[in-house]
Amino acid sequence: MPNQSPIRSLRRTQRVLISMPVLIRGENFCETTTTVNVSAHGCLVLLNAKAPDNDQVFLVNTRTAEEIPANVVFRGNPKDGKIPVGLAFAEASPVFWRINFPPDDWFNSAERRRPGATLTGETTPNPSSRPK
Repeated sequence: MPNQSPIRSLRRTQRVLISMPVLIRGENFCETTTTVNVSAHGCLVLLNAKAPDNDQVFLVNTRTAEEIPANVVFRGNPKDGKIPVGLAFAEASPVFWRINFPPDDWFNSAERRRPGATLTGETTPNPSSRPK
């Protein structure tokens, strides 16, 4: 195993640093923000609102209008008026983010994509099947 930090080795799936627009709806707040990073199991966002630990929220991918329930599992110290908040999905949802090149560890054997398939279900040509 390459040199990994102890925290990285405990993670279920790799995080991807990407800023994606999302809407977070909680019992007492609704806020539009962007992700700091995402994974198949959730994300980290920066919020103005205080989301209580273990509170259930709904996360909306504003690009696709898909909504998924999540729990607040981390709340960091405010920085520049924003609070880092970690959200965890109830179960892995690797296609929620619609990332073109997600890490391989986002998909277990039951969810593996077939060769040439994209996250949207479109197929791409197999380079080995092209005429020479």
